[in-house]
Amino acid sequence: MQEKDVIERLRRLATDPAARGLRDDTALLEGLVLTHDSMAEGVHFLSTDPPASVGWKLVAVNLSDLAGKGARPAGALLSMVLSDPDWDAGIIDGIEAACESYGLPLLGGDTIALPVGAPRVYGLTAIGRAGTHTPSRAGGRPGDRLWLAGTLGDSAAGLALLEGKPAVPGPLSEVYQRPIPLLEMGQALAPSAKAMMDVSDGLLIDLQRLCDASGCGAAIDLERLPLSNAFIAERGNGREARLFAATGGDDYALLAALPDSVDPVSLSLPIAPTLTCIGQLVDGSGLVIEDRDGDVPVPERLGYEHHA
Repeated sequence: MQEKDVIERLRRLATDPAARGLRDDTALLEGLVLTHDSMAEGVHFLSTDPPASVGWKLVAVNLSDLAGKGARPAGALLSMVLSDPDWDAGIIDGIEAACESYGLPLLGGDTIALPVGAPRVYGLTAIGRAGTHTPSRAGGRPGDRLWLAGTLGDSAAGLALLEGKPAVPGPLSEVYQRPIPLLEMGQALAPSAKAMMDVSDGLLIDLQRLCDASGCGAAIDLERLPLSNAFIAERGNGREARLFAATGGDDYALLAALPDSVDPVSLSLPIAPTLTCIGQLVDGSGLVIEDRDGDVPVPERLGYEHHA
């Protein structure tokens, strides 16, 4: 089954208002923002990745979901697979470093052992305290401008460098292995955002999900997508490179729909990362992509989707 088919089936169970109809990437329960992400060897990380980076990333990707709702970290529950002692110690080192860096206390969880040779799988539930407004994916309206905090494509480019080559140092592989959750930016944008989420599976597929939840379409300018100098040096700056960045995933940038009347310059934003207007929400459905040469065909693959 495709991921979207499984989620559609599970909606029959998710009847509590806290679930937001499973059309959001977090739940909102009595002032708490709840999220859970799993990471599997061969799917979310390479067997050659340093275990400490896997532990860091497990925490960071969950915190990125909290950032997309403007929440402040409150606690976490960990599901850990026991492997060899050195690997286990490295995983815990990475988890500890990330939890200490972002003030996320570990509250409990579970440990299990799998058969020898089975892929390692880890899970973390992150709990955050909601702010005055917790934007969902569903609040966007035609005319809202789309703002992106962070850059795109670095992680996907870093993964491409590391596949089959475990020792490739540099900024792209660092972004892939140790993403930074944009918690301060999320907290600054959330009170004004009509809709907001983190970009984890790819900008285009996540933007389509925001549009589906909000009942509208989107038009974006491919030329406006923010790319790092390291990405441009590795992949270039043309249409093909920008579509790679827009669909690669693992970015953990933030995507926010703000009313046209809101100027982000007037908000108390952190110095970093960059905040870029990439387009707007429009009437209808689907995505419209343009660049300096005109209309850009929407790629068949918008981003990463899990399937059996």
